[in-house]
Amino acid sequence: MTDKKPGPGDETPEEEPETTDGLIEAEGPDVETSFTDDDLAFLSGEQPSTDFEVDPAIEILGDLKRVQAEFANYRKRVERDREANRELNIAEVVKGLLPVLDDLALAEAHGDLADGPMAVIAQKLRASLEKFGLTMVGEKGDVFDPHLHEALVQLPSPEVTVNTVADVIAPGYRLGERLLRPAKVAVSVPAE
Repeated sequence: MTDKKPGPGDETPEEEPETTDGLIEAEGPDVETSFTDDDLAFLSGEQPSTDFEVDPAIEILGDLKRVQAEFANYRKRVERDREANRELNIAEVVKGLLPVLDDLALAEAHGDLADGPMAVIAQKLRASLEKFGLTMVGEKGDVFDPHLHEALVQLPSPEVTVNTVADVIAPGYRLGERLLRPAKVAVSVPAE
């Protein structure tokens, strides 16, 4: 045998790391032992241990404040819903009375309500509904608004520059901000 020193072209076998059961051990911290007990408790779903105890009175006070805030929010929500239901119910009742108001308007236009007991009844009915915020929509000469008016007839006219209510066929009604019924109108449109 000759003693031959490795040269630049010769390769020397590298040392293989030690293995345990055929697995190569990596250098660095052991993965299982690099977690703290709290980390392992979190992963297992347990509550981590705390170094201090929470005063039961503080915990109860926090719960009480939370319940009080929930109740205040509940009360506000109930009041808001109650007011919305009240407005809806009033709107439904007033909608049922709109044909009566139409008949009273026709009778008044024919002169049947000039005087007498029916004139007083009509006046009381209108005053009662106005207390709830009922207002009439649609008057002759108003600018046509498709949100408030329903155009049944269009009349070309050289006298107008914008769509204008020429005649009110049936008045519309609004209760507060809610439109109960649009006014049925004849509209004067600019002639071309």
